[in-house]
Amino acid sequence: MARPTSASLDMIRRLVAFDTTSRDSNLELIDFVRAYLAGQGIDCELFHDETGRKANLFATIGPADRPGLVLSGHTDVVPIDGQEWDTDPFAVVERDGRLHGRGTCDMKSFVAVALAMVPRIKEAVRATPVHLAFSYDEEVGCLGVRRMLEGLSRRPVRPYACIVGEPTEMKVIRAHKGKLSIRAHVRGFECHSSLAPRGVNAIQYAAEFIAHLNRMGRRLAADGPFDDEFDIPFTTVHTGVIQGGTALNIVPKDCSFEFEFRHLPAHDPRALFAEAERFARDELEPQMQAVQADTGFRFEERSSFPGLATDESAEITTLCKAATGANGTSKVAFGTEAGLFEASGIPTIVCGPGSIDQAHKPNEFIALDQIAQCEAFLDRILERVASRT
Repeated sequence: MARPTSASLDMIRRLVAFDTTSRDSNLELIDFVRAYLAGQGIDCELFHDETGRKANLFATIGPADRPGLVLSGHTDVVPIDGQEWDTDPFAVVERDGRLHGRGTCDMKSFVAVALAMVPRIKEAVRATPVHLAFSYDEEVGCLGVRRMLEGLSRRPVRPYACIVGEPTEMKVIRAHKGKLSIRAHVRGFECHSSLAPRGVNAIQYAAEFIAHLNRMGRRLAADGPFDDEFDIPFTTVHTGVIQGGTALNIVPKDCSFEFEFRHLPAHDPRALFAEAERFARDELEPQMQAVQADTGFRFEERSSFPGLATDESAEITTLCKAATGANGTSKVAFGTEAGLFEASGIPTIVCGPGSIDQAHKPNEFIALDQIAQCEAFLDRILERVASRT
């Protein structure tokens, strides 16, 4: 089994030690990275959120007046709440050829390898720069990177391509699904349950709407559209959270629930949502308001990000295939920031160490040979970028 360099391992330990759970600040990690890069003579630009408690970091290694290649990763991690860990989640433990710790897989190992390679990148790049782009709040809807991309869009020289190092087991991913998530609130009319026909049961109307979503999902599974290169080859509809009611003998006044569309890149999720909303407006609300006028549905968009669909013949696809030795590419159901990079005009591939199967779990881990493969991959990428004119 190949073993990573001590520089990468040390950097992984340092980054995992920062608790950058999405609900908290990531500034301690960002300040560490900024100081590290400053020690290498590299300036950084920060893009803060509206509170000033979080920041994206963007750095350019090499000439700033030419388009470069972005190595991108997010700095936030998911919570450990309610999970049973055998070790301290924020202290890397090496065991049986694996590094355990929150973020080792998703996705601080890629960020760490990129940072550990900075001295080599400095020596190699002459004509074509390499950019480092590290974001916040990816885990809660790919929120933070949007500010950075907005800032980059105003620059006269923009990156020519991007690699997002999410865990793909070092497979080249050129497409993934997008997501639109919605929170619905149903306002009913409460009364004693013995007089139920005089009330408007918010839970029951929510259930009718959710049943309609289920019918939509079954239709999409049966009729498509389809893309058989995805493991789930159609757009899916999913309800994941529901809350409502106060007591069994009270007709519930309120119910809220959240649902999502995980859509194929070319499938419009807003058209699907519009179809679902029409069912609420045309079928359910007239029944509700016949009993009580101020009842009905309210919808709020929670998050969204576009799908990724990079062309098989794109320069970045060819580059990553050559660097991994792969003959082909894959498509995945999970989403990343790559769709936002592509939507901003930067062709993007997803390729990074670790397996998505380990992400977000207790005792999260990454195999050491995956980290070593990532080092070899970025070495080969760098060789090709250095020879680019």
